[in-house]
Amino acid sequence: MELSPNDNNNLPLTRFESMLKTNHVLFFDSEEFENIIHHYLNQGKIALAKKAIKLGLSQHPTSVNLKLFKVEIYVFENELDKADMLINELHVIDPRNEEIYIQKANILSKRDDHEKAIEVLKQSLDLTDDVVDIYSLIGMEYLFLDKFEEAKNYFMKCLEADLHDYAALHNMIYCFDFLGQHEDAISYLNTFLDSNPYCEVAWHQLGKQYYELKDYKKALAAFDFAIISEDTFIGAYLEKGKVLEKLKRYEDAIENYNITLQLDDPTSFALLRIGTCHERLKNMELAVQYYKKTVQEDPLLDKGWIAITKFYIKKRNYKKSLYYINKAINIDTENVIYWKLYAQINERLSFWEEAERGYKKALELGNYELSTWLTRGDILLKIGEHDAAVYNFLQAAEFYPENAEIEFRLAGLYYILHETEKGSYHLKNGMRFNPEFALIIEELFPQVYSKSQVKTLLKAKL
Repeated sequence: MELSPNDNNNLPLTRFESMLKTNHVLFFDSEEFENIIHHYLNQGKIALAKKAIKLGLSQHPTSVNLKLFKVEIYVFENELDKADMLINELHVIDPRNEEIYIQKANILSKRDDHEKAIEVLKQSLDLTDDVVDIYSLIGMEYLFLDKFEEAKNYFMKCLEADLHDYAALHNMIYCFDFLGQHEDAISYLNTFLDSNPYCEVAWHQLGKQYYELKDYKKALAAFDFAIISEDTFIGAYLEKGKVLEKLKRYEDAIENYNITLQLDDPTSFALLRIGTCHERLKNMELAVQYYKKTVQEDPLLDKGWIAITKFYIKKRNYKKSLYYINKAINIDTENVIYWKLYAQINERLSFWEEAERGYKKALELGNYELSTWLTRGDILLKIGEHDAAVYNFLQAAEFYPENAEIEFRLAGLYYILHETEKGSYHLKNGMRFNPEFALIIEELFPQVYSKSQVKTLLKAKL
């Protein structure tokens, strides 16, 4: 029996905690110790659990169950050698104890020996009346191995034994999704619902499968059945709202998102979607109100800051969009999308140094898109940072070899820097890779284009 601080039957726990405040050692039977330890582990009070285990084993030194708790602590503290030694001793004493096999498998799993953990768990199936937990553990081990087909089959076994094992249902659908087996998932869920027609979780998952297949009509029906089965199911209202958006029924989508706000505390996702729907309906004032509520509710949600920034970009109110993206960057300086937006807004405002800084930061954070390299290099050219522009394009060429847009820019820059040989080399490369981009020389480097040597190379058939 699990103990609760508010339980009238928690006298052993009260006695134990009173004992810890005094020097008097009281006696508890082994089952009382097990309940006390179990309570502390559930509460995350590891130090108290360890005290209870130590005292319990001093009073009941042969108790296998108390020693199993000690194994659990060893595993938790990553002392796997000690855990393994103790579990092997216990296996000799009690070779048919299913919990010993479970803990042995747990140790193996911690050591990333998942195949061996599965083998041990399968041995325990012959020793237990509660196979569902073992099936679930085997399924999780297969997930660790990325063996989704095998994992899926074991989660199915869980559901065969217990139709209400929704954790297994979620894990099984995860496997279907990873394998891209949406039609198979739909077939399974429809069969499952024949036996359990009011399972809101299954209807919800069925709707998500139809959504993946873009069958929005059937997805909508599934989410409606989920809501009929449980009219306070927030997830179903959110998913239904997403489907209604796809069907361009924005007012109906808003209605469903609003229901979620009434059922529980506001979620940033619902507020963001309501704002997006209002923007699609041209209710601009309401849209921006909800975007502001989104970032107030969850300042760490990047989609909220991106939405409000892009809202003002569309209105060409670049100063306001810059204000919001700066606020976002102050909260999360490592978000590459923020820096790209920061760069693009500053570029439109002709704040070239700030724009270049934004693109440089985006590159440092791993945004290696060709457009980022090109735009940053062009800005460096514009502000006269020719050496930095060359270095930028040389880096870009490592990611995009044989790219004419890069080669023509390098050619123009080297000619500006009076490194004619290098300029000629890159110009020939550009003509070889794609001569259609030769316009870059004329547009970005008019002073270079006017050189007779350059015109000769541009006209040459390579």
